[in-house]
Amino acid sequence: MTTAAQAGTGRTVTTDIPARLDRLPWSRWHWTIVIGLGTVWILDGLEVTVVGNIASRLSEPGSGLPITSGEVTGLAAALYVAGACSGALFWGRLTDKWGRKKLFMITLAVYLGATALTAIAFDTWWFFLFRFLTGFGIGGEYAAINSAIDELIPKEYRGRVDLMINGSFWLGAVFGSLLSIVALDTDIFAANVGWRLTFALGAVLALVILLVRRHVPESPRWLLIHGRDDEAERIVSSIERRVEQENGEPLPRPDGEITIHQRRSVSFLEIGRTVFSDYRRRAVLGFSLFIGQAFLYNAITFGFGAILTTFFDVPSGSTGYYFAVIALGNFFGPLLLGKLFDTVGRRVMISGTYLLSGLFLFGTAWLFDQGSLSASTLTACWCAVLFFASAGASSAYLTVSEVFPMETRAMSIAFFYAIGTAAGGISGPLLFADLTGTGKVADTVLAFQIGATLMCLAGLAAAILAVRAERRSLEDIATPLTAAADQTGQTSPTGRDKGDGAYASGSGSGSGSAGSRTATT
Repeated sequence: MTTAAQAGTGRTVTTDIPARLDRLPWSRWHWTIVIGLGTVWILDGLEVTVVGNIASRLSEPGSGLPITSGEVTGLAAALYVAGACSGALFWGRLTDKWGRKKLFMITLAVYLGATALTAIAFDTWWFFLFRFLTGFGIGGEYAAINSAIDELIPKEYRGRVDLMINGSFWLGAVFGSLLSIVALDTDIFAANVGWRLTFALGAVLALVILLVRRHVPESPRWLLIHGRDDEAERIVSSIERRVEQENGEPLPRPDGEITIHQRRSVSFLEIGRTVFSDYRRRAVLGFSLFIGQAFLYNAITFGFGAILTTFFDVPSGSTGYYFAVIALGNFFGPLLLGKLFDTVGRRVMISGTYLLSGLFLFGTAWLFDQGSLSASTLTACWCAVLFFASAGASSAYLTVSEVFPMETRAMSIAFFYAIGTAAGGISGPLLFADLTGTGKVADTVLAFQIGATLMCLAGLAAAILAVRAERRSLEDIATPLTAAADQTGQTSPTGRDKGDGAYASGSGSGSGSAGSRTATT
């Protein structure tokens, strides 16, 4: 029996476990994965939206906190972003090294504790500290959760599930917008209580999710590579029995096996060389997608309230309703378009959603410049833009989580997430704050045009570089670094991505069979 202590001892394992996971039909068990892991994006959307909406209340006398509105939306927001970026990189490395489950439990616990302590903030420095730590936990969630989801969800459904989960951020944004309206109503809650309850609610939701996550298993793919193939076999066999009982019929035979050399860990240098040398085209694609969507969202949403109040005389207390409407547009994009990423294909849908959102934003900028829009019609235009942009932005997370080898997956997600978050949360506001804050139509139009241009360029990059990953096993999209040499097909010349095909052709075993064979080398 292989144990964790025996990991990395040079054993060679031939297994059909990845193929067995990929051939599973959709079941109630998969819904437990979606609920247990995917709901964290709702918390992130809630956090980001609530802070923006409570800024004015926190700065008022009697709030219980000596802070200005600018400090809430400026320094506190920057610290949250800095925490998310650093947390993604810190926890991402540990996710590849220690496992998916251990980290998605730890990072959620960090978020839970930090947001609960934010609710009892008694001074400005306390509020800043725990905003940073809240982001630190959320940033780690992205790497751990995306890794686990992609490695547990069958290949036929991976695209739509990943998009739907990432798009659920905007459900949190809708909830945060509406919650802030109620929580900040001084007829219901005292000025120094309502804003605290919004953070406390986030902690309560996190606790519920933490309890659900106890039932989510470790990724069998990760266990295989780290010498725990007996544990991986038990987990997969248990899942197969549950799915067979639910469907009332035997599962189809899995197709293909893979042989790997187990090892304890992969060095940071090897991860960097793999992502930025062996897979440099895919790295360029990841950069393009993340930077494009980051700037588009800042072009539209940064200064959103200021645009409505400055150009359309919308009362500041009513901007939350408009934001809730465009947040719904963001949510329905991935929900309704997600299936097409698995059927029509990644290249067409990624490039199409980026290009359409960019072109629609160019059209919105032209209408805004002509004075043809009202607050309602501008919001409708943004809904159309973000319907496509949200699907595209979610596909950026899907892309970087499935096109790099498994041993680098969490770190790759963390790196590109950090790049996108930094661009969107630091350089984006520095650029767009000046443009949207001048009160000049031409400057706001320019902000829209910059976001639209970068989105279109990212769409063109996807049309050329996107990987045809739909309905393919992760091991076929990017050969694991631990795969045996005679299983990996061809390696590519310098400057081009490595070839596909980690699976050996031939037989697989039926459901319930011993899915792994080991040979000591």
